[in-house]
Amino acid sequence: MDLIKLNTPSQLVIGDGSLSQFFEDFLKSGQQRLFVVSIPVIRQLLQPYYDKIEQAGIIICVNEQIAAEPSFAEVEEILAEARQFEADAVVGIGGGSVLDAAKFIAAQLRNTQTTTEIIGIGNLNGRSTYLACLPTTAGTGSEVSPNAIFLDTTDNEKKGVISPFLMPDAAYVDPLLTVGVPPAVTAFTGIDAFTHCLEAFINRFAHPVVDRFALDGMQLIFKNLKQAYDHGNDLEARAAVALGSVYGGMCLGPVNTAAVHALAYPLGSKYKIAHGLSNAVMLPYVLEYNMPAAVERFALLAKNLGITGCSTNEEYASAGIAAIQQWMESMDVPVKLSAIGIPESALNDIAKSAIKVQRLLKNNVRDIALKDAKEIYKRAF
Repeated sequence: MDLIKLNTPSQLVIGDGSLSQFFEDFLKSGQQRLFVVSIPVIRQLLQPYYDKIEQAGIIICVNEQIAAEPSFAEVEEILAEARQFEADAVVGIGGGSVLDAAKFIAAQLRNTQTTTEIIGIGNLNGRSTYLACLPTTAGTGSEVSPNAIFLDTTDNEKKGVISPFLMPDAAYVDPLLTVGVPPAVTAFTGIDAFTHCLEAFINRFAHPVVDRFALDGMQLIFKNLKQAYDHGNDLEARAAVALGSVYGGMCLGPVNTAAVHALAYPLGSKYKIAHGLSNAVMLPYVLEYNMPAAVERFALLAKNLGITGCSTNEEYASAGIAAIQQWMESMDVPVKLSAIGIPESALNDIAKSAIKVQRLLKNNVRDIALKDAKEIYKRAF
């Protein structure tokens, strides 16, 4: 068996009431100056908890400026605020962009490295500030991953900081926080989580340990996301998708994603398409491209999703890809670049951008050259 290293938060709390548990635990932590990265929509929900810990003598600074797909420049501005506040703890409560920002801020708060120096894999020297993450969407799995992804405005490319030092000290996954998420966002973020699992399973560096997370995560999301989309108050469906998202996040460190994410990145960086939607649009076409290189894996994936009655691995594989596309379309998710406003004239340019994401493309089960990326985009158009 190949060697694998799993990094997880020292404390992982999952289930209804995890939000309250975080604040109870924080009161006992000894930290005195808490910097919160969050979103305005949940401020009313969080305010009673803020009041409670302030009454205990803890000083809080709340920043709610992070929007979707933030740039390094934007998180550096918030980092400056956290430094001025002299935070001794950072918590992110929000979607993946908020959690990534909180991770970056906690790592850089007392670090002398520049942003440029930490971009890439394993370049961050350390983190000395306490960090907790609480997701409000079931999607990125950032609360249990060593990744933080931002837009570099110097070249308009998405880039990652990948380091075990970005793994939070604690993650609190409360499905109740996802109940108010709108249907479209529920679908997009859920498909992102599904794609994390899928790309870890069909991956050049797939591993039996991560396979277990990936298969269970895909099954949970595939069986429950449509219900959460249709009936946002279904707590059982929300909990299942949230757990699937955690499993997807746990796939990211040891194995990571591949060509779907690589080809999705330029859609976000250049056209501001939501990350989950970008993945969804590219997913069927990258799967079709990859299938000849991993037919047995695709067949196992299809059976895991409940596909039956096929005679050969090829039939199972094709049926699985078709079922995934139909599942996405049942939630009104576009599966064509033309449907999300990408002009045909841009395909060559975005292919050139995608091919630069070699940290993910190296994981893909089938090599992708520039001409292949162009062809995949053409099929997706």
